[in-house]
Amino acid sequence: MRVLPRIGPGGLALPGSSAPNTDTELVERVRKLQPLIRSHALRTEQERRVTREVVEALTDAGVHRMNIPRRYGGHQSSARTQVDVLSEVSAACGSAGFTALIQAGCAFIAALFPDEAQDEIFARPDVRVSGTLVPKAKARAVDGGYVVDGTSPFATGCQDSDWHLLTAVSHSGDDRPPELLWTAVPMSDLDVLDDWQVSGLAGSGSNSVVARGVHVPAHRVLPLGPLLGGSFPSRRNSADPFYGMPVLLLFCVWTAAGALGPARTALAEFGDRVHQRGITYTIYERQHEAPVTHLQFAEAAMKISCAELLTDEFVSLIDARVADGNAYTPRERARIRAQSGYAARLCKEAVDLIGSASGASSLRLDAPVQRAVRDLNALNLHSFVNPTANLELYGRVLSGLDAGTPFL
Repeated sequence: MRVLPRIGPGGLALPGSSAPNTDTELVERVRKLQPLIRSHALRTEQERRVTREVVEALTDAGVHRMNIPRRYGGHQSSARTQVDVLSEVSAACGSAGFTALIQAGCAFIAALFPDEAQDEIFARPDVRVSGTLVPKAKARAVDGGYVVDGTSPFATGCQDSDWHLLTAVSHSGDDRPPELLWTAVPMSDLDVLDDWQVSGLAGSGSNSVVARGVHVPAHRVLPLGPLLGGSFPSRRNSADPFYGMPVLLLFCVWTAAGALGPARTALAEFGDRVHQRGITYTIYERQHEAPVTHLQFAEAAMKISCAELLTDEFVSLIDARVADGNAYTPRERARIRAQSGYAARLCKEAVDLIGSASGASSLRLDAPVQRAVRDLNALNLHSFVNPTANLELYGRVLSGLDAGTPFL
C-alpha cells in the first residue's frame, strides 16, 4: 500500500513524506527510473498502454504531482522542472513520456476548476488525471449541472487514471453559439473502447472513452471560453501566479519535452552504434570512420541543439512571467506555439536522419531507434504541435493579422 505524505500548514510536506524536497531531487528520482522505464518500452508498445510497474514508479516518484496545488500535497513545479522531468521520462520511452505529460497537464487544468471540484479530484495527492480536448461528446443542461453523452477519442492514459476531463459541446437552443465545456468525470463513470492501434506513441493508451448519460454537477464543469481568456472559477488558485500560466502555452512546454527526450536518446545510441557496425557493401568496416557518418551525426546533433535552444527560450519566458506577473502579448503567445512546433519538427528531422543512417538491423521492433522515429512522427501530427499550422498562425501575427485561433 502506498504511504501518502503528511501535509502541514500551507500544503508543505512534513518529515517522512515521500514528496521530493526540491525540483532537482524530482528530476534525479525520474532519471534513476530510466532503466526500469526503458526495459518496459517494448512491452508498453505491445500492450498499447504504459505498464503498471512504470505507472506506479512514476506516481511514487511524484511526477503526477507537478501541477497539483501544494495544499493538496502537490509540487507546483516550474516550467523548467517540468521540461526536465518529462524529457527524462520520454528519453526512456516516448509513450510513457507522452502519457505522463498529458496526465501532468490535466492535473493543471483540474486545478482551475471550482474549489469544490478540486477537493474531490485531489482527495489524494497521487491522483492521476487524463483528459481530451476533442469536443466529440454532447452536454445537455439539467438542474444542477449537465448530462454528458458521446465518445471522445485520444484519451491518453485513461486506463490508469482516476479522473477524466472530458470536453463536451453544450447547445443552448437559442441563437448563441455552442459552448465548449471541460467536465470532470470519475473514470469509473466512463467506458473505454479498445481502439488504440497505431504506429506511433503506440503505448500511450490513447483509447476513446464513452459517456452514457453521465450526470456532471455544475461545480465539476469548466467553460473553455473564459479559460482561454484568462478567467477560471477557482477562488483559491486565482491569485496564485503559478495558475496564471496559460494552459495552452504550458502544453507547448510539455510537448517539447516529449520531443527532446527521444531525440537525445536516439543521438546517444547512434554514437554507440557507429563504433559497433560497418557500412555494408563499402570499404568501411566501422561506420564512425566514414565521412558521411560525420556529416549525418553533426547535422542531427545541431538540429537537436537548436530544438533545445528554442525550448529554453520560451520556457524561460513562461517562468519569467510567473515571477513578474506581466501579461503575454499576442506575438509572444503565437511565437511560443510556433517555437514548440518547430522544436518538435527539428527533433523529428534529427531522428529521421539517425534512423536512415542506422542500417536495416535498426528496423527490429526491439531497436529503440525505429520506435523514436515512429513516436516523433506521431507527436508532430498532433493538431496543437503541428509545425506547419503553428508557423502559419505565427506568420499571421507577424504580418499584423489576428492569429485566426483562440487556442493560444
